Amino acid sequence: MDRQVEVRWPLCTSETHPNPCCVILDSIGEGVLTIDLHRRIVSIFNKAAERITGFTASEALGRHCFDVLRSSICQGNCPLDTVLSRGKPVQDVPCTLIDRKGREIRVTVTLAPILDPLGQPVGAVETIRDISAVHTLREALSGRFRMGEMVSKSPRMQEIFDILPDIAESDSTVLIEGPTGSGKEVMAAAIHELSPRRKGPFVKVNCAAIPDTLLESELFGYLRGAFTDAKRDKPGRFALAQGGTLFLDEVGDMSPAVQVKLLRVLEEKQFVPLGGTTPVKVDVRIIAATNRPLEELVSRKIFRDDLYYRLNIIKIELPPLRERKEDIPLLVEHFLSRLNSIKGKNISGVSERVMQILMNHSFPGNIRELENIIEHAYVLCRESTIQERHLPRELIEESRASRERSIATLDPMWEKEAMRIREALEAAGGKKLVAARSLGVSRITLWRRMRRLGLQ
Repeated sequence: MDRQVEVRWPLCTSETHPNPCCVILDSIGEGVLTIDLHRRIVSIFNKAAERITGFTASEALGRHCFDVLRSSICQGNCPLDTVLSRGKPVQDVPCTLIDRKGREIRVTVTLAPILDPLGQPVGAVETIRDISAVHTLREALSGRFRMGEMVSKSPRMQEIFDILPDIAESDSTVLIEGPTGSGKEVMAAAIHELSPRRKGPFVKVNCAAIPDTLLESELFGYLRGAFTDAKRDKPGRFALAQGGTLFLDEVGDMSPAVQVKLLRVLEEKQFVPLGGTTPVKVDVRIIAATNRPLEELVSRKIFRDDLYYRLNIIKIELPPLRERKEDIPLLVEHFLSRLNSIKGKNISGVSERVMQILMNHSFPGNIRELENIIEHAYVLCRESTIQERHLPRELIEESRASRERSIATLDPMWEKEAMRIREALEAAGGKKLVAARSLGVSRITLWRRMRRLGLQ
């Protein structure tokens, strides 16, 4: 026989002498209701729940929760299943409910089990937070700080966002410079999507990943019989990008021979496939990218100056992530949103400690490194928020070592300890075991103290 939830919380039946608990519930901004094992709303349905759903308490009480809330998660992945079956709370699950007038309301729901004296769940308390205003504001900000798949609010990136539509509208060659992982390919894709060529193909070539002997045939294609293994004609990337955009990544790694042929295509708008004699007309926009400043390569005679001037009609310089750290929270939210839509989880964000670690990290791998960190943590996280323990081990260790070095730098006692260790190591000729014995500690203890103090 199913147990019935017994919430000893009398309803407010008198407007002149309301129950104090009901007054408290009705004064808060979040909807609160209680649900029994049969998924019926019983005993509590406060004023905020009435406002959010459009149903009065008298209309809602006794009805099934899915008939009143009509949430996007009622038909599958309902968090109430977890609460009633396992007796564990669920926090801040984002979803959409349909109110009585048929309007979609963006909310987050939190559920906690109601347990009997034996610790078995007999129902649940559900709290509903209306985040529709926050969601609307977030969408407005997202539109302001987003350009295609790029998100940023740094002043330097905002300057690029401002001129990007004009750059995309033109058909001029674009050169994107920036460190590895800074988003050069994403920038090139955004230019293509904003351009009149958006319905044409967007073809990518990584010039550093293809050997020099093969890059020419990859770009311009070949005809049957051009060489021993050429059994049939093969179109190159220029032919595949006809009417669209060709993205040449790491263009600074091109050999001088390929540079000459690329220059000819840019000047004459035509190319000759390997093994061919007849020029082929081409209508392709070129976007080139490099993590090595081409101007410097030109001065070192590694890159042709005439090709550089052909590519450098419009230059976009992407800053490294360490110079635009205000973008880290935006990027974290962007990556989590994308992972949620792909993986089906509902991870709402990262803890304050995780954000602090990310903000203090130098990100030598730039945005790509941040994306990999978030995906690693996402896979390990089984909660609604990513915690420090979900981060890659090396990032956690780096953060702890940095924190300990900071403490050591600020504390005079630690500075004295560091001096003692340095003197002991010098006297021992750098031998840690001998130094540890002179200090009266074990070799492991000495190693730990050295690590804490940042001593090599």
